[in-house]
Amino acid sequence: MVLLEFSMYPLDQGESLSSYVARSLDIIDKSGLDYQCHAMGTILEGEYDQVMEVVRRCFERMAEDCHRIECVITMDYRRGQSGRLRAKVAGVEAKLGRPVKK
Repeated sequence: MVLLEFSMYPLDQGESLSSYVARSLDIIDKSGLDYQCHAMGTILEGEYDQVMEVVRRCFERMAEDCHRIECVITMDYRRGQSGRLRAKVAGVEAKLGRPVKK
C-alpha cells in the first residue's frame, strides 16, 4: 500500500485557489480511496496505480482551464500494510500519551 501526499494548484489563477482545491477534492472523494485533507494538501491511501490515477485525474481536470500547474508529491510505500493513514498518527499519539491536533 502507498501513502501519497500531494498538493496541486494553478499558478495562473490569482490568489484564491479554493475552488480549484474543491474540484480536486470532489475527484478524490468520489475515488473511494481513504484520504485526509489538510491545510497544505491531501494524503491518499491505496495501491500505487489507484493513487496515481487520482492524481492524474486531478491534473487533467485542472489543466482544462489552467495553463500553469504546480504539483508536489511525496510517497511512502510499505508492502503488506494498510490502514497507515491513521495508524501512523495513532502510533505517535501512543508514544506521546496524548492526542495531537488534527
